[in-house]
Amino acid sequence: MKECFLSVIIPAYNEEKRLLPTLSKICAYLSTKDFPYEIIVVDDGSTDNTLQIIKNFTSSDKHIILLVNELNKGKGYSVKKGMLSARGEYVFFTDADLSTPIEEIEKCLPHFINGYDVVIGSRSMPGSDILVHQPWYREKMGKIFNFMVNMVLLKGIIDTQCGFKGFKREAVKTVFSRCKIDGFSFDVEALYLSRKYNFKIKEIPIRWENSTLSKVSPIKHSLQMFKDLIGIKIKDLKGDYI
Repeated sequence: MKECFLSVIIPAYNEEKRLLPTLSKICAYLSTKDFPYEIIVVDDGSTDNTLQIIKNFTSSDKHIILLVNELNKGKGYSVKKGMLSARGEYVFFTDADLSTPIEEIEKCLPHFINGYDVVIGSRSMPGSDILVHQPWYREKMGKIFNFMVNMVLLKGIIDTQCGFKGFKREAVKTVFSRCKIDGFSFDVEALYLSRKYNFKIKEIPIRWENSTLSKVSPIKHSLQMFKDLIGIKIKDLKGDYI
């Protein structure tokens, strides 16, 4: 198969209202570049019209690859599936609502050239540009969660949950082949494993715009994510990540 420079992974679950504009923007941007690329959309058992929207789009753009989970498996499961299927030298995943504009990739690529293996977007660093904020309670819970992440697992990373992250191919294979978490804490697990296997992580400020259609439940998912932090530590102590 033809060598691929960049892969973009989009997990999608019941995204009929947001996915079409996202695909259009990503395709329009990447079509102006002179490198080979692919866009992998992972449908996570959608029950609305998401799957048909992707199929319609793939028929008109050869760069889009569709992967399908027959049942809803979770965002972490879907991202892992897409990442491990990617052929790109550099592999990014982004949210279906494209809260971080695809153009932010241009900020990331130079850091790979300068020796970093993982480049992640941050909504909390100086220099970040938040066009539309989350509700105050979600921002507060996010800060508490990241404080706990720093206390328990990962010191020095300000925003683990921004849905815009890029990995070199070697890091993708090493990290995502070992990921266990299917839900929203997969970001923390992937970063924890990146550091465990000595990949260099660079966090950079990005542009970001909150979507009012977010599927994250402030109570349900937050409680599960706090449990997952302890679970990651236990898995590592048991040798599950070897």
